[in-house]
Amino acid sequence: MKNIKPYPYFLLFALVLPVLLFRDFTPNNELKYLSIADEALREGHFFTFYNQGEVYADKPPLYFWFIILCKWIFGEYHMLVLSLFSIIPALVSIHVMNKWVEEDTTPRSRWNASLMLYTSAFFIGSGLVLRMDMLMCMFILLALYTFYKQYSGKGRPIDRFLLPIYIFLAIFSKGPVGFIVPVVSITVFLIVKKEIRQFGRYLGWSAWGILLGLCAIWFGCVYIEGGNAYLNNLLFNQTVNRAIDSFHHKEAFWYYGITIWYSIAPWSLLYIATIIIALRKKLLTTDKEKFFLTVIVSSFVLLSMFSAKLDIYMLPLFPFFTYLTVLLLPKIKEKRIAFAVYIPVVAFMIAPVVALAIHNKFEYPHSIFIFMAIGVLFVFSLFAFSLLVKKKLYQAINTAALGILGTLFVGGFALPRLNSNIGLSEMAEKAHEICEEEDIDHYYYYRFRSGENMDVYLHEDPIKISDEDSLFKVYEQGDCMIFLKERDVSRSKTIMTWLQTVHYEKIGIFYLVHPSQGEQLATTLAGEPNVATVSQ
Repeated sequence: MKNIKPYPYFLLFALVLPVLLFRDFTPNNELKYLSIADEALREGHFFTFYNQGEVYADKPPLYFWFIILCKWIFGEYHMLVLSLFSIIPALVSIHVMNKWVEEDTTPRSRWNASLMLYTSAFFIGSGLVLRMDMLMCMFILLALYTFYKQYSGKGRPIDRFLLPIYIFLAIFSKGPVGFIVPVVSITVFLIVKKEIRQFGRYLGWSAWGILLGLCAIWFGCVYIEGGNAYLNNLLFNQTVNRAIDSFHHKEAFWYYGITIWYSIAPWSLLYIATIIIALRKKLLTTDKEKFFLTVIVSSFVLLSMFSAKLDIYMLPLFPFFTYLTVLLLPKIKEKRIAFAVYIPVVAFMIAPVVALAIHNKFEYPHSIFIFMAIGVLFVFSLFAFSLLVKKKLYQAINTAALGILGTLFVGGFALPRLNSNIGLSEMAEKAHEICEEEDIDHYYYYRFRSGENMDVYLHEDPIKISDEDSLFKVYEQGDCMIFLKERDVSRSKTIMTWLQTVHYEKIGIFYLVHPSQGEQLATTLAGEPNVATVSQ
């Protein structure tokens, strides 16, 4: 790729490396995916998935295969290794977009775009968490880029086969959105260009044959493993039903009109203002610009019509917001658009001051790296503001974006102290250690979400306790380790009082309640609270 050196991509990776190295798995999604992969390995099924014995047809197999591969190779799950399946697709997506606009931009403006896209809230967020969305985004971009090469007469013979394969891989990564975005975007663009009769040139019989053939193989394997009930769940419950009257993530039509502002923050105002000004001034003159806008508008409208909505479903549109903006900015006077950068930069200058003023009001393990990260954000934002005053818009954008990444880099080193408030691994490891010492055989958790997925760490299924009476009875039976969340304890005076009569240890935001053979159980007979071991 001309004029695109590899070093910026290594820099983008390096600036988030501490987060990838030190962060714990989040309980609600990441730990669930690991538990599903463990169950698939135990039961020997790789096309149908289950979570604690319940059908989990929400997601296709591809991402779970990567998780299973990690466990198979290393014998355990490593955050850094699994993160590569999110961060590498993010960097590939940036590379594809840079290559797409190469003829129309300078290396400086492509670096501008790379930084803006990379630091957009839900883009960098998707690159740092274990989810299949970024994988789907990458394949959608590859599909659309392949189509546009064919449309502009720069395609290769192999592209007619790659297009349906990329679409299938997008579906195989996340589901129907992987089909909807590329196919609808291509169709609407050809209608706009009054070339809809050429549709078969790009998605003709051979393309549909490849796509349907690959889907048939997938569905056939699902049927063999899970039977008709699982296949029906996959094809209808997770597609048609969620689109028409969703049982999950159901939101109003205007949902994305609100969420888009923070999903692509801090550049949302810049993106939207640039596109609106360009439309009013009729500055969209090239097919590339029109295609980018078509992808945004058609996908935005269609996804808004579906019942099931999540902020992250908009992820494939974010690169087109960014790169359309970069294509249009040279056509707009800087003074018309500078306000859209001033606002986030000033917000970044104020945020560290506010954070320092109120940090004592929050209970969390303190780390020097948190204060260093706050300082980095303030210094870079101050410098970006000075560049804006000097009318150096592009340099200001770069500086603000690097400030965000610098904050993530420095803040990442604080994660080892914060992990007990983020994930469950430290708590589960401590519980397992205690149970080995005290000869405790049973694990229980009180109410909190995703407690069942601690089987990843405990190597056995913890049992859910749903009410207070059962909580007290379980403890009275002995031979148990009970996990309680600080939030649930604080909401119940009965549990708070009960905790003063039992033995417990505190790890982050969790209480580990268990009888102790080696220590005298605390009692309130003398009116004294128990002595708890607190580990932060």
